[in-house]
Amino acid sequence: MAEFEYGPVELHLVGFEGDRPDPGVIAAIVELIEAGAVRLLDFIIVSKSEDGEVTAVEIEDDSDRYGFGTVELAELGIAGDEDIEELAEMIPPGASAAIVAYELVWAKRLAESLAVSGGVVLRSERIPAPVVNALVEAAQEEEES
Repeated sequence: MAEFEYGPVELHLVGFEGDRPDPGVIAAIVELIEAGAVRLLDFIIVSKSEDGEVTAVEIEDDSDRYGFGTVELAELGIAGDEDIEELAEMIPPGASAAIVAYELVWAKRLAESLAVSGGVVLRSERIPAPVVNALVEAAQEEEES
């Protein structure tokens, strides 16, 4: 069997109000880490001033300040300087966002099994939760009509 050190990794740019994500968002991430569903690889707060100046802060530099407590990043640098520059272009002036890289620990075994069997992921697409919920709600309303 193929043995991978890591499962699939997702990289997200998540916009938020203020200079940091809501404590409830951080608590949800910590809960997923503690449950073993994901492994946090990188978490960078990126802010863009009104004049377009970009500031990036790794949460490892001050994890308590951002509500992560003793959570440690598994791999620093997954999101490199080029990623930060590219993603920062999507942040409007005067706003902030988080670049979050996490391993889908739950998918590691599946990835190993696919590799052993010669399977290849030809495409992967994530449908955001609000879209899924809106589609399900619309379908249910249509059934009820």
